[in-house]
Amino acid sequence: MSGSGTQTAAPRTDGRGGGLDSFFRISERGSTLSQEIRGGLVTFFTMAYIVVLNPLIIGTVPDADGKFLGGGSTPDLALVAAATALVAGVVTILMGVVANFPLALATGLGLNAFVAFSIASQMSWADAMGLVVIEGLIILVLVLTGFRKAVFHAVPTGLKTAISVGIGLFIAFIGLVDAGVVRRNPDASNTPVPVGFGAGGELAGWPTLVFVVGLLAIIVMMVLKLRGAILIGIVGATALAIVIEAIADIGPSFIAPGQVNPHGWGLNVPKLPDSWVETPDFGLLGNFSLLGSWDRVGVIAALLFVFTLLLADFFDTMGTMTAIGAEAGLLDEEGAPIGAQRILVVDSIAAAAGGAASVSSNTSYIESASGVGDGARTGLASVVTGVLFLLATFLAPVVAIVPYEAATPALVVVGFLMMTQVRGIDWDDMEIAIPAFLTIVLMPFTYSITVGIGAGFCTYVLIKAVRGKSAQVHPLLWVVSALFVLYFALNPLQQLLGVN
Repeated sequence: MSGSGTQTAAPRTDGRGGGLDSFFRISERGSTLSQEIRGGLVTFFTMAYIVVLNPLIIGTVPDADGKFLGGGSTPDLALVAAATALVAGVVTILMGVVANFPLALATGLGLNAFVAFSIASQMSWADAMGLVVIEGLIILVLVLTGFRKAVFHAVPTGLKTAISVGIGLFIAFIGLVDAGVVRRNPDASNTPVPVGFGAGGELAGWPTLVFVVGLLAIIVMMVLKLRGAILIGIVGATALAIVIEAIADIGPSFIAPGQVNPHGWGLNVPKLPDSWVETPDFGLLGNFSLLGSWDRVGVIAALLFVFTLLLADFFDTMGTMTAIGAEAGLLDEEGAPIGAQRILVVDSIAAAAGGAASVSSNTSYIESASGVGDGARTGLASVVTGVLFLLATFLAPVVAIVPYEAATPALVVVGFLMMTQVRGIDWDDMEIAIPAFLTIVLMPFTYSITVGIGAGFCTYVLIKAVRGKSAQVHPLLWVVSALFVLYFALNPLQQLLGVN
């Protein structure tokens, strides 16, 4: 099943394209070399923000000893940025070459915040990253033993489809939030409306205009079936943003902690840098301790931390690769992505690699769907994205040119493409419709793929049980649902066990 609104070239059988075409099966998948390069560029531009954002999240938080990443008494954001881009580049190239799948990886948002605020606050950064390495190695074992893939095959087709649709809504919501179109209500405690439209009920500021122009431009080009619509939209919106910033001198939105300027840029300020090249420092690599946390916080607390990381990583990737595969038309007859085992192996290695490089667990990025939406169908697109990440270790100022507001229109458009899969769910069958509905709505509403998947699984098992159809539930789904119940009850469990 391929996503609507995407165009693919007719498969070629003349063998042209040489080694690249044969190795990546470009023609066989109905793609072209230009499509793959374009798709890789789009994916990079829509997720390059992580090179800037990850240092702001984990690089500015001291550990329990008052030290920042790298062991200094002050933050070193360039150190974190270099390692973030390096690991993302290496593991994304690995995904392209080993799994031949258009999926990019980088430090996982949400997971990095959990590592920074919940784990590193109780131990050293080296100890915290050691737990991330352990979590990645456990997932790798689960993959190599076939357990992770077996769980995937135990999930009903309707729920797999719901996961793809829910992720589509989730990334569209991410795009709208990052662009400032949807904003958190600062008076949420005094009003029934926790989020609102723009600033004070209206779209405000030049950055929002850049987003709107970029979104409308991509929509028009897609309707006119212009190839490269998403990439052209991102580049055009970035150029517009640079011109606006040069004239208006808007500046960043983050004025001070807890304050937001609704008229400013969300993250990157789009202006030409004073220096285009910086020499990266990879001093963070290898700065982790596997067993230090066990002495620092105790075995039970360490195990709970690992379990939380494990469950989130385990199912986020499962949902992401399914959604990407559905949009790219790369699912087999059982609804599993082609080469799922290799995808999962690389993703597991990436999780451990992120910890070993002290940048937090690396995981598959749903933003890869933007590249798929612009034509990517093979691992060559991932290689292109990975190479750009490696270049970003030297060209960090260039990465910082593209603002949220220029890249996020792609996420909204791809969210629409993924939403079209909703027709594959049998809405007349309450046993699958209700779990599917909860899966779809809870992903954007809770800002978590894992929560949506967990709610869908648990509800599905419950409905089957109360209707006397327990035998229809795969045994692994019972096990996974029980783990999700434990995951959802983690906070009360920690209080019961006296773990902070």
